[in-house]
Formats: sequence, C-alpha cells, structure tokens
Amino acid sequence: MSYAVDFQNVSTEGLESSPVVEALAGLRANEARYYKNKYDHVFTVTPAAEAPETLDWITGILKDERNIVIASPALEVTDFEVEGLHMAYVFYESGLSINVMYNVAEGGKRAVGFKLSDGIEIPDELAAFKFARQKSKLAGTIRGSYFVIKGEH
Repeated sequence: MSYAVDFQNVSTEGLESSPVVEALAGLRANEARYYKNKYDHVFTVTPAAEAPETLDWITGILKDERNIVIASPALEVTDFEVEGLHMAYVFYESGLSINVMYNVAEGGKRAVGFKLSDGIEIPDELAAFKFARQKSKLAGTIRGSYFVIKGEH
C-alpha cells in the first residue's frame, strides 16, 4: 500500500524493522521535503515487495555499473518523474537510502546517490566511496556519496 511521506509529522511507518528507524524516517522525510519544496511533488513510497520493478531497476544499475550488491533488505521504494528526471529511491533496513537520478534526455545527468542515516556505519559494499556530511533538521547528520551512471538503463 503506497502512502505519501509527511515531512511535518515524521512517521516510522514501513520502516519499523530498521535498527535506526527514527533516523531512517527522518532521512525519508528530508527527501520528501526536498521534492515538495523544489518541484511541488508529493513523495509517495511503496513497500519494496509491491514494486519489484523499481527495486530491480536500481539493483540492476548498481550491479551493472559498479558490481555492487546491497546486503540489507529493501523496505520501501518510490519511482517518479519530475521536470525530465526519472527518479527512483530505495530505503533499506540498515538505514541506507539509494536514489537514481536518470535524465530522460540524451546526454543529460545520470547518477546514483547513497545516503546513510545518522548512526550507521558505511556498509562494506560501499567502502570504496568517500562520504560527505550534511546536517538536516529532520534527519540529523546525513552522509552522502554518489557515482555517475555511464551506461544506458
């Protein structure tokens, strides 16, 4: 069952099995606020089991581009398009969030972003990446990294 993420009243709905449930809920709310403020888009998530095509697209890009396989179970996903950008997210039980920004236009920006919830260690499968820190009122300290997508997906 899909639902809109409320960034004013942060909920842990759908993320209860995470050991960092509050921080992950804050990270998800932070993303929802960004898309509402920048694009007037309502950030709606679906349990990962109900949207396997979104999870498969993201995991396929990770595998094809960098041979990355995430060990943690996926909890929720979202997939939408705003201003010519195909965006997809997956929120993992470990507290990791991965997003794919894929410009629909030929030659546009395409990248995979990683965000770590406050309080989690860098997963072994992402140890090669350097993470920058940013502060968020909703999520505490978020650590993020990314890579540019080179292939067609």
